[in-house]
Amino acid sequence: MDGGDGASSGGSRFKLFDQLELQEFQDKYVIKSIESPNQGFSIGRRDGNVEPLTGDDTCSLNPSKVSTIYGVVGTIRLVAGTYVLVITSRKEVGTFLGFPIFKVMSMTFLSCNEALKFSSYQEKQDEAYFRTLLRTVESAPGLYYSYEADITLNLQRRYKLAEGWMTKPIWKQADPRFVWNRNLLEDLIESKLDGFIIPILQGSFQSVQLNLKSSHVTITLLSRRCTRRLGTRMWRRGANLEGDTANFIETEQLLELEGFRSSLLQIRGSIPLLWEQIVDLSYKPRVRIINHEQTSNVVERHFHDLLQRYGEIVAVDLTDKHGDEGELSAAYAAEMQKLRDVRYVSFDFHRYNGNANFDNLNVLYDQISEDFEKQGYFLVDMEGNILEEQKGVIRNNCIDCLDRTNVTQSFLAEKSLNIQLQRIGVLTSSEGISMFPEEYGKFRTLWAEQGDEISLEYAGTNALKGDLVRYGKQTVAGLIKDGMSAISRYYLNNFHDGVRQDAMDLISGHYTVNRNSPSPFRLNGFESLSYLPAASALIVGGLTLTSFTLQNVGRSAQQFMSSVIWAGVTAGVMAVVKANGRQFCSRPRLCGLL
Repeated sequence: MDGGDGASSGGSRFKLFDQLELQEFQDKYVIKSIESPNQGFSIGRRDGNVEPLTGDDTCSLNPSKVSTIYGVVGTIRLVAGTYVLVITSRKEVGTFLGFPIFKVMSMTFLSCNEALKFSSYQEKQDEAYFRTLLRTVESAPGLYYSYEADITLNLQRRYKLAEGWMTKPIWKQADPRFVWNRNLLEDLIESKLDGFIIPILQGSFQSVQLNLKSSHVTITLLSRRCTRRLGTRMWRRGANLEGDTANFIETEQLLELEGFRSSLLQIRGSIPLLWEQIVDLSYKPRVRIINHEQTSNVVERHFHDLLQRYGEIVAVDLTDKHGDEGELSAAYAAEMQKLRDVRYVSFDFHRYNGNANFDNLNVLYDQISEDFEKQGYFLVDMEGNILEEQKGVIRNNCIDCLDRTNVTQSFLAEKSLNIQLQRIGVLTSSEGISMFPEEYGKFRTLWAEQGDEISLEYAGTNALKGDLVRYGKQTVAGLIKDGMSAISRYYLNNFHDGVRQDAMDLISGHYTVNRNSPSPFRLNGFESLSYLPAASALIVGGLTLTSFTLQNVGRSAQQFMSSVIWAGVTAGVMAVVKANGRQFCSRPRLCGLL
């Protein structure tokens, strides 16, 4: 490998530059490797052009500011400027196959928008809104990366790759489905800055050491969020016409023990139909199934892609069988009957686990255990010999693919872990990890924290039903926590997620800024007032005045009439808000639902 493209490890494996110096000049930013100062690039502050440094790039001027950064996430072009996203702090959270894994703790955009001063008023307004979206991106949760290994590929795929694959630049090794910043890398790729190109994964990385008998076992949980239909809980539901589903996540449970490595893959994703659930200020908005001539093709495309990637698929549907969920589940089941090569299993989670008993999932396991154990897991020994291969995968879904799904996946993960530990010889055939209470608690906490992080990315709050994963039952403290999270979800979904969805669409490339297109932010009529503060002020003010006048109602008939009038005004405003609930919610402006 050419040392000019990156720092080598043992002369064969590609390694990225892991500490960079950011120099700020009046006309440009310069980013250099601290370990190899002659390697770097500049970005013009007026035009945003990226230029690799050459041997002649020595500047006699001193930079106005010098700081250390830990990676360049990429660049994005808006109406009148280019913005460079850099990692300003990081935290090492563990290792993946022996390589350090870092979590992004903070990021910031560098502005290259000197040309903004020559823009029109509307362009400046649009740029200002786009920059608010960039500020949302800066605080995106659950971002992970490595300077030495691609973490988008699961263990089995890595072992199946051709010889020499790992000597390629890391961005070329990565699975593009799981590269969160894929759309931001074009300028760096075009400039052949391979040593600076970091594929960022959004999802979760958790790791724990278990002491089982005399064996030290490392369990790593790595969840990879797909970017094809990236979005928030209420604004990205179901599938698009290409068959990509919302909240699609591949979760890998990796076991490492005395040279042995094994892994179990599970996947989750929204019900792959065309459907929506638009926020309207109600606690649980109605589900609407979109009747479309392409529905059957959408379902077929989705599962064809999964079959190609994972092998045999068992689709486990955890939704309720009544109400809106029941109608959606019935439509899903009807479409699945048309597919001959995918097994569909319907399991009403709330019916069987209504008393919050984790053990009731054995009813589901009895239905799928034969297929699940036949699918198996991946296992290699210390010489790298493949002893077992995973031949298929369980695809779980509920409505959000968060709470019920995470409980079910952790249950199946425990079943597989016991089988793997028995296969390696750590446990006997009659033993399971639950027989070691302290270690079992660590394992459950691992899954609970993963569920919280995934939920935070999609719904904006921690997962519900976390106690079922941690303790196997619901606790009073857990019920209170779930109640608070549910209230937070309601607020975020109704009044914040429109902006968050726009930020995701912008950063993922689902929306591309075009200076020659009409502004996406010009709104008409009542929709331009689509925010709750005005209505809230009227309601609160009306209730306050009603209460005040009622306290004095006995003093005169005029006070009584005032109370009636203010009560009527308040009720009228509340009726208008309820009837026009969608108009008062935060809505995305850049992309449609499909």
